[in-house]
Amino acid sequence: MKIRVAKFISECGIASRRAAEEMIASGRVAVNGVQITSPVCFVGDGDTVAVDGVVVSRRPDTLLYAFHKPINTMTTVRDPNGRKTIYDCLPDEYKNLKYVGRLDYKTTGLLLLTNDGELARRLTLPSSNIPRTYIATVNNIDKSGLMRARNGVTVDGIHYSPMVIEEISSNELRVTITTGKKNEVRIVLRACGCPVRKLHRISYGNIHLGGLPVGKIKKISQKTIDVMLKTF
Repeated sequence: MKIRVAKFISECGIASRRAAEEMIASGRVAVNGVQITSPVCFVGDGDTVAVDGVVVSRRPDTLLYAFHKPINTMTTVRDPNGRKTIYDCLPDEYKNLKYVGRLDYKTTGLLLLTNDGELARRLTLPSSNIPRTYIATVNNIDKSGLMRARNGVTVDGIHYSPMVIEEISSNELRVTITTGKKNEVRIVLRACGCPVRKLHRISYGNIHLGGLPVGKIKKISQKTIDVMLKTF
């Protein structure tokens, strides 16, 4: 199916459709090596479009995946100490994906992966205020300490925002944070008298781990991505 060349240029992320039409009118656009000056020009899959002599192409569709991170894996491409990484667990077709934030070596559960670096950045910005929920298995529950965590605490000069904490059992907590500082849940709960034995992330924004098996990956629908992006 062919579309107007101005729309094609817009979909490539070069300029808005109106700005693309201005580029065309000023002779900055060529189709199949021929300069055009009229926006009434249609292009399809077999055509080559150049702006200022540089061939342009559509950006790849944004893809987002949920991955169930196993324990004892590093959220990195390679580890200088030779420890197993998440990419050692992924099929080859997914090894070019970027991780969204990190889970530490011992933490399991939901890790998002994407082909879009800008999306990864946006999803991890503290200003985005995206809730991340964990199940924390702790040595003991210190109720006064949990109240401190719920109000926000400063540990070693770093301030941690208030956490939403629900007591599930005598040694399990459901913890929700929005800022996502490094090792935030472990650091705060330890400082508040509830050291963590196990940590497992079950959701990131509107995306839930559900019953996804350990080490498996699944694609997130565009509708779910759109809903998340509307929240920040």
